[in-house]
Amino acid sequence: MKRFNPEQAMSEVRREFGEHGGVCPSVSRSATFTVMEPGTMPEIFEGLRGPDKDGCFLYSRHFNPTVNILNRYLAAMEGAEAALCTASGMSAISCTLLQLCGAGDHIVSSRTIYGGTHALLAELLPQLGITTTFVDAADPSAWKKAIRPETRVLYTEAIGNPTLKIADLPAIARLAHDRGLQFVVDNTFAPMILSPHKLGADVVIYSLTKFINGASDMIAGVICGSSDMITRLMDLHTGRVMLLGPTMDPTAAFEIIQRLPHLAIRMREHGRRAMAVAERLEALGTSVRYPGLPSHPQYEVMTAMMNREFGFGGMLNLDCGTRQKAEELMSLLQNREQFGFIAVSLGYFDTLMSCSGSSTSSEIPPEDQKTMGLSPGLLRFSIGYTGDLDTRLNQLERAVKSIGLD
Repeated sequence: MKRFNPEQAMSEVRREFGEHGGVCPSVSRSATFTVMEPGTMPEIFEGLRGPDKDGCFLYSRHFNPTVNILNRYLAAMEGAEAALCTASGMSAISCTLLQLCGAGDHIVSSRTIYGGTHALLAELLPQLGITTTFVDAADPSAWKKAIRPETRVLYTEAIGNPTLKIADLPAIARLAHDRGLQFVVDNTFAPMILSPHKLGADVVIYSLTKFINGASDMIAGVICGSSDMITRLMDLHTGRVMLLGPTMDPTAAFEIIQRLPHLAIRMREHGRRAMAVAERLEALGTSVRYPGLPSHPQYEVMTAMMNREFGFGGMLNLDCGTRQKAEELMSLLQNREQFGFIAVSLGYFDTLMSCSGSSTSSEIPPEDQKTMGLSPGLLRFSIGYTGDLDTRLNQLERAVKSIGLD
């Protein structure tokens, strides 16, 4: 079977030009839209007309012409029937799970997930009667064992945040579909690199804030899946995106549209530089983890799933042993070596680094952090592509040797 190519898929989608023939699409900032005849409006509310049925728009919380363009492009990238952009990655996750689950339902989730997602699953959703069992993403038997009669969703990050544990997506997808369950994957760490929908995921979520946007200047998310799923999310009576209202601003959509054509180029360079950094750290004898190193526990799983022309991604981690050592290294890298910035988030063109246990994973209790393999001294790096690579490697090596990690 021919391997799916997300770069090619996006290049083949119909281009949307500006209203006066501009090569860029127009930004439609209207909150509400007019109709030419009074009888049209009831038909829109009844679902008989809409953006894909006679080109009718109603209200920008419902659908917006500029956001719809981005929806189409991202659906093509993922190989999905449809996509729906939202105001943030967390809103995309929350609305998806609330659409698929109700009171009394159960989710099985990987335990290697972003701290905010963990808080949603472990603390907020139980208040709504939805419970979650957390399992090892790389252990197929654990997923199978955790499924109950009331289970509705299997949820994972393709590459776990921040430990970089990799889920065997085809195996989990087979399990989900054998049991009649929905398989939801957050692929924020690996756009282009992995294509979860083509590997069996029913719903694929991205925080567009990160690599897809690439400039750390806006917050956004997207849900990719079947046309039926997107229709349900936008239903006027029960659609979680429609009724909870995490609307993407059309100006944000326009900005992301303009950055999509060079996403593939950026991902290749993130991966090239991250591989060089990982190899240097490994040669120094440090506890580095990167999906492109054969020493990674799920290296073979990753190589079997990935679109290899895009590399192994820009994320790696380094276990410094203690939080004190981790903070010492970050300080040297930012303030003496100018290697990168101490900041949360990822996917920026400069390198970003943070001590996950005390920052982006701090919502996860210490005992759960330990279970998921997150040590207090684990540094998460999002490797950027600015500056000369040899200079960056030398900066890193000096800092690592200065604190005695080599």
